Amino acid sequence: MQRARRRTAAYAAALALILPAGAGCSGGREPDVAHSQAATLHLDKPVGLADEPVHTRISGLASGEEVTVTARATDADGMTWTGRAVFTADDKGIVDLDHAEPEAGTYRGADGMGLFWSMTPAKGDPDKSWFRTEHPQKVSSYQVRLMVEAGSRTIAERQLTRTWAINGVHRKELTVAHDKLRGELFLPPSHGPRRAPVLLLGGSEGGLGDPLAAALLASRGHPALTLCYFDCQGRPKNLAAISLEYFAAAARLLRNQPQADAQRLVVIGASRGSEAAQLMAQYYPDLVRDAVVYMPSRNTNRAYYRGCFECGRGQAAWTKNGKGLQLIPIPLDHVRGTVLAIAGGDDPVWNSLPSAESIAQERNATGHKHRALLYPKAGHAVGVFPYLPDSGGSHLGGTRTANARAKADSWPHVLRLLGP
Repeated sequence: MQRARRRTAAYAAALALILPAGAGCSGGREPDVAHSQAATLHLDKPVGLADEPVHTRISGLASGEEVTVTARATDADGMTWTGRAVFTADDKGIVDLDHAEPEAGTYRGADGMGLFWSMTPAKGDPDKSWFRTEHPQKVSSYQVRLMVEAGSRTIAERQLTRTWAINGVHRKELTVAHDKLRGELFLPPSHGPRRAPVLLLGGSEGGLGDPLAAALLASRGHPALTLCYFDCQGRPKNLAAISLEYFAAAARLLRNQPQADAQRLVVIGASRGSEAAQLMAQYYPDLVRDAVVYMPSRNTNRAYYRGCFECGRGQAAWTKNGKGLQLIPIPLDHVRGTVLAIAGGDDPVWNSLPSAESIAQERNATGHKHRALLYPKAGHAVGVFPYLPDSGGSHLGGTRTANARAKADSWPHVLRLLGP
């Protein structure tokens, strides 16, 4: 709570620095300073996927002129989120957001996407707020308004469309009654090449997982299934005695999709889902090539009953052939491809960074080492795709900046592992 108060005060102080100090002045300039009457906002991707960076440049300014750049979006609850930064134009009258360091604002350091991930809500504690989105089937994109202000005048303005699902992405709901599985299957447009299918597994929150990530992957050509393995209709209420055979059935359904390259299936698991992802890569190398594990555990942990810590004592969370799997550590020597572990060093949930380091020391079936991406200042919110404005939750550790930059750095590695 003390850290949250300090960060809230810091945000307030930063915002105060970029508000007009008086009539005809901005950021402390003298009232009689002349400002540009117009400028040009250059965007390389005014319409693009929500996980793609946008390269923004402002031209037509006076040399040394100070401007405030604002990004604004509205979430599914109607809450307005705003990111701001104050810049000084270079000697050519240009501000390139990829390289310019803001003098004040909602983020620090040169970061071309800082205005996006650093947005804060109009109300509420930024450390406890989330940018809530609609389901990608209902709303396939969200809008971001970029504005450039000089003094009290808006001199440039553009709107961006951040897309979850491109035209042609098809969603199919899977039910236990009909499919023996509970999940959401996102299929790419049918005209593209076969690409690696992706099975997405959430953590101890249960439920259907992350449809946004599945929609983004399908938009990139990867058949993606976000799978519920507990706490949804037709599945166990708790994370207890979940069979690997259930995940194997999901993998078979996924690899049989027309757009899937059946030999390249990847399982992405977060937190408790990281255990299942490692187990699937180890015990089903005929189905699974690679695994990506966010905030991983190196071992299988006991069963989890929400609200009852003692209930899972002595009971396995995972089974194979009806037998509980209690492994310390999870073996990874039969994995056909690579396990990519991604973790932060300020994870209060468990020691995911040492687990990721340990995974990277193991070798697969062909003798090659697995891999790890380590972010010492990030917490238990390092996954998955970047740039969405949210806090990550102060109870999950790390700083907002470190978590956001860990996502931005690690996501391209994940996409490269999936392959073209």
